[in-house]
Amino acid sequence: MIDLPLAREIVERTMKIIPFSVNVMDRHGTIVASGSPERIGSAHLGAQLALARRSTVEIDDSSTAHLHGAKPGINLLLVVRGDICGVIGLTGQPDQVRQFAELVRLTAEMILERARLTGELQREKRYREEFVFQLVHRTGVSDASMAAWAARLAIDVRLPRAMFVLEVTGASHRMDLVLTELQHVQAALAMRWPDLLTAVVSPGELVMLEGFDTADSPMPRAQRARKRLHELHEVIRPALQFASTLAVGVALPGLDGATASYESARHTARVGRRREPAATVFSYFELHLPVLLSSLQSGWQAEQLRQTLHKLKAYDQKNGVLVKTLMSWFKHNNHPALTAQALHIHRNTLDYRLQKIGELTGLDLAIIDDRLMLYVALQITPAEAGD
Repeated sequence: MIDLPLAREIVERTMKIIPFSVNVMDRHGTIVASGSPERIGSAHLGAQLALARRSTVEIDDSSTAHLHGAKPGINLLLVVRGDICGVIGLTGQPDQVRQFAELVRLTAEMILERARLTGELQREKRYREEFVFQLVHRTGVSDASMAAWAARLAIDVRLPRAMFVLEVTGASHRMDLVLTELQHVQAALAMRWPDLLTAVVSPGELVMLEGFDTADSPMPRAQRARKRLHELHEVIRPALQFASTLAVGVALPGLDGATASYESARHTARVGRRREPAATVFSYFELHLPVLLSSLQSGWQAEQLRQTLHKLKAYDQKNGVLVKTLMSWFKHNNHPALTAQALHIHRNTLDYRLQKIGELTGLDLAIIDDRLMLYVALQITPAEAGD
């Protein structure tokens, strides 16, 4: 279909290269755009004849005698991918305009083909975005429909895939500005990786979905995730002026796996921000245990685990020294020298604090079960409790 902006572009472009008036007609022979604007909206007899005969029609002075209202000229069918889209007409004596006819037709068809291709690409982009959006929100679309959708996009749902979640942090930003910025990021990512599946799934959240092989050992997987996070961050950072975090979730196969990956990426970002407030990039593969434990936030089991920290917090309410010491000890893999160095204290001071922790909690830090209980308690305790 030839719309008004497209018809105007054809007229303007072609009249820059030939010294004759040009008319563009739709599939009904109605003038959509013209070098003579007063003719717009009227029927074009030459175009109607060309459409009826499915061929080029030339009208000379003798023909106008029995074609009331017609003007001399040549009318050519506009065909794109085998479909007749309309007619383009050159006003003038056929002997004079004939030399330009083919050039004008080719120019018009090139513009139409470009417009159709652009429309298809835009539709494909929206189709891909909506697929990712539905993976995240699953708003009533059946699994069968989602599977067919994936097949249409040539996505093998049997392969593991991971969600990367870019989240704009801070609540003071105008949502329309944030959305515009995320669209800029989306465009930058598309320029770098045209096949990357992306979607804005909320006013402050952009997700990226891509294949992620999990066949290797955990260490290469973690390294690969970190490398990919760095690559994405290098493109995102110049395109986004707001503070943000970027996190990758677990890699899983299947439609439900992609949804779970999104949720795990969001949990990863929350856990990561709590553990490293200054950091902006987080990987599930580096934080998998605290992320998995983060779901244990309620119920009597969680309360029993948190009980182990109550006496510590009661003992040093002012500075929270013992909780900070315990957190640093776990962060440095129970290594005494590294922990003491990080806390800027003597080894003897560290030993005293760890002993005090054991006395207050009634747990033996040399026993793995007791040590694990304290670690889990720290992971499920709200951030302010460990500050």
